[in-house]
Parts: sequence; structure tokens; C-alpha cells
Amino acid sequence: MSTLSPSSDPSGAPTVLVTGGAGFIGSHTCVELLAHGYRVVVVDDHSNSSPEALLRIEKTAGRPLHAVHILDMRDAEALAEVFRAHPIDAVVHFAAKKAVGESVQIPLDYYEVNVGATVSLLRVMREHGVERLVFSSSCSIYGDARPVPLDENEPARPTNPYARSKWMCEQVLADTCRAWPELSALALRYFNPVGAHPSGLLGEDPRGVPNNVMPFAMQVAVGRRELLNVFGGDYPTEDGTAVRDYIHVVDVADGHRVALEQLGIRPEADGEPGAATTGLRVLNLGTGVGTSVLELVAAVGRACGQPIPHAIVGRREGDVTRLVADPGAVAAAWGWRTTRTLDDMCADAWRFQQANPMGYGA
Repeated sequence: MSTLSPSSDPSGAPTVLVTGGAGFIGSHTCVELLAHGYRVVVVDDHSNSSPEALLRIEKTAGRPLHAVHILDMRDAEALAEVFRAHPIDAVVHFAAKKAVGESVQIPLDYYEVNVGATVSLLRVMREHGVERLVFSSSCSIYGDARPVPLDENEPARPTNPYARSKWMCEQVLADTCRAWPELSALALRYFNPVGAHPSGLLGEDPRGVPNNVMPFAMQVAVGRRELLNVFGGDYPTEDGTAVRDYIHVVDVADGHRVALEQLGIRPEADGEPGAATTGLRVLNLGTGVGTSVLELVAAVGRACGQPIPHAIVGRREGDVTRLVADPGAVAAAWGWRTTRTLDDMCADAWRFQQANPMGYGA
């Protein structure tokens, strides 16, 4: 089902399909791609996103999306209709379920949706000769690994169904690349995306109770919720709370744009894919800086100008002690680094929350 008709764009710019394009990271990536001259087609089922985000994408970027299709990625025939309707040059694949705690409770849903959607996408891509893919992977694949920071050579030790589903998707990609030598795929294992677009128009607005600390803390700050639960105060860290590598969502979006360039998909190329190394490559996106949950809560308080009421409760099943990136490989390969600080992340997230106290639904 298409909700927006294809826009007319005679520029010959490459057309990128963004799955899950109305979601938190997907929407920011759409803005980044539009701002750099790409035509963007979005597929989303709005299971954890709002249609309002699509309007905000266009307002933020100052350009229209090429088209939007509402469908379940596992429906290969509906997905094939999208490929028949548009000359897709590359795909950025975000569509997935993404909450660690929830995945422990409903593991079959995570395997069915995350792995099933990826298999469906690859089948349709091959049928239509689309050979460039950027895959939204996850640092959770590393699990409770040592040492920290983690580089891409660290063995996978996923500790929950969400992480295992992402690891399985990477295996599916690797096997598909071996069977389909023309396929070029980049799996970006990014760490913990937070923040919002600095305009305040676009941010994180999960459906229901947030599963991640930043949106929950922001909802506490704006008065929607009374108290933030901090899961685990007995980890072997400086303050007893888990340590994560928080990365600004706009940096993550920029990393996906640069990944497309590395695959030879550039607006100035008139839609013709350039040279790209075939096969699968895995790269971290992160800052290399570890921040504990309590340090994050303090930073949110600074941005909001008030302390965030919180309580330390028991650990959440599936969580690990530390996840911090070694971002050296992507810096060496692309010259790419993050540019935004933790305070930037909190200030931008607060700007969005203040402007949208009830989220997009308001």
C-alpha cells in the first residue's frame, strides 16, 4: 500500500529504499539522504513508528520523500511491488524489532520479524538485480565480551534473542554474499543511538512504554512518567551501573550515508552505481567513550535543568556490563568519526521532548 505518490525528480539522483524509514534511526537517515540529494523511498509498517514522522522528515529536509509504502517486510510479493514501482539503486535496512528486554519475553517474534524480513528483502533484491545493501546491525552481538573497547574481530557472544537475531542476519548476509558474488553489503554495528535532530522536529517517540533509558528519562523529565528505573546497581563498574557507548542519532545517520558512498551510490553519479568491494564487511559505529547509566541520567538532568527521579532496581535479563566501541576501523577505512558529545545528545533529545511533550501523537 502506498500512501504517497512518487514525486517527480528529473535529476537522475540514485534512489535508496529505506526500510523502517519512519522509525527513530530510519527517519534521521532519511533526512540525511534527502539533504545530500538522494531520492528516498520508505517502507514501514508503523508497528513502532508514527506516520507523523514522515511529514517531519520532509519538513526537516525541505524536500519530499519520493514515495512511502506501508507493508510488512515479510510479505515478499508486496515488497516486490515496491521494487517494480521504483528503480531502486540501494537499500538501507532498519526494519526490525529492537528491545533487548522484550526479546527475552517474545523471542519467536524477534526471530520471525528480524530474520524473516531480512531473508525476504534479500530474495526480492536478487530478483530485481539490486546489489548494494547497508544493514542496521548492533553492538549487542558482542555480548559480555572482553576486552573493552570492542573491535570487529571480537568473537560474537550474543546474550539475548534480539542480539542473536542480528547475529543470524549477519550470517544470512555472509552466506548470501558467497552465493551471490555481485552483492556488496555493509553491516554497521552501531552502539547506543540517542539524541534527536537539532531542529527539535524529529526525535525518538516509541509506542507504549519506552524500552530504552533515554526516551524513558525524557518522558520523566517532561512529566509523562514519575520515575526512571535503572536496571542493575551491582555491575563491576565505577558506580555499579552498566556502561554503554552512546552515539548521537545524527552521527549514526551520517554513517549510513557515508556507507552508501562507500558502496558507490552517490548523487553525483547520476544513479549509476560506482565501484564497490563485493561481499560483506562489518564495521562499528561508536564514539569509543563509555558512559554509565547514572552518568547518562546526570547528563539528562543537566540538559533539562532538573534532576531526574530514578531508582536502582534489579538487573534486566539479557543485559551485559560494558559495551564500548573501538571505532578505529571505520576511521581508517573511511576517515569517518562521530562529532557530537554526550551533552549534545541530551540537549537535542530534550529540545525534541519539550517541543513534543506527548511525542508525535500530540
